[in-house]
Amino acid sequence: MNNNIRLPSVAGRFYTGDATELRQALRELSADNTVAAERKKVLVAVSPHAGYLYSGEVAAETIGMIAVPETVVLLGPNHTGKGAPVALSTATWDMPMGQVPVNHDFADALLKHSDTIQKDELAHKFEHSLEVQIPFLQAARDNLSIVPITISHVSYRTLDAVGFALAETIKQFKTEDILIVASSDMTHYEPRETAEKKDHYVLKKLTDMDPNVLYRTVMGHNISMCGIMPVTIALIAALKLGATKTELVRYTDSGEVTGDITQVVGYAGVLIS
Repeated sequence: MNNNIRLPSVAGRFYTGDATELRQALRELSADNTVAAERKKVLVAVSPHAGYLYSGEVAAETIGMIAVPETVVLLGPNHTGKGAPVALSTATWDMPMGQVPVNHDFADALLKHSDTIQKDELAHKFEHSLEVQIPFLQAARDNLSIVPITISHVSYRTLDAVGFALAETIKQFKTEDILIVASSDMTHYEPRETAEKKDHYVLKKLTDMDPNVLYRTVMGHNISMCGIMPVTIALIAALKLGATKTELVRYTDSGEVTGDITQVVGYAGVLIS
């Protein structure tokens, strides 16, 4: 067991660091969401990772539709450039609403299936893309455990290998439900009309469920979707696990909050099952 503690990096900035206030904020963000009895089992959720003021409603609605299992694999982009290209944290995550342990049995099995994934805490120390997902998951599931992985810009071949390893590990744990959450915002800092056009083009490629085309579309058109690496891995794994459909939960952009539609960031919630 690894006794390292990963402290919050963006509590007090992207979301409140006060546990009571955070629970209240989550209740308010989830006020109009699907009731628990209607939550469903899915393989993958794509969820945004901006400050809760901007993307919190999309994340809350997306996670609120899911019957969240005890173990969640978190895949997110590495914005900082620090650490290993594909980095697995094995520390306990000390969050405002309580500590969240890593599922070490799953993490160890995943490492055995992959020569690409490396244990690395530096990649996670200042990264927000996974941290902001955790309170939504904590609110949906008691006894939550996570498998946090950040991904830098890597080749499609590397993404395919990681997706395959992840699927094989999930198959190994066939008696347990495992959810994959891929953390991503969409187009960054472009006029709403341009961003929306690009983002719906990408979302259509995601609906087509061809990860290679999805990857090539974003990379080839220089679309600033920061989580294309984790989303591609998640789609590869989902397909190997038998996924047959996607569902767009919601799309919006930062202009809905700021009123500025000249430079927006897009946010989407998607379920894959």
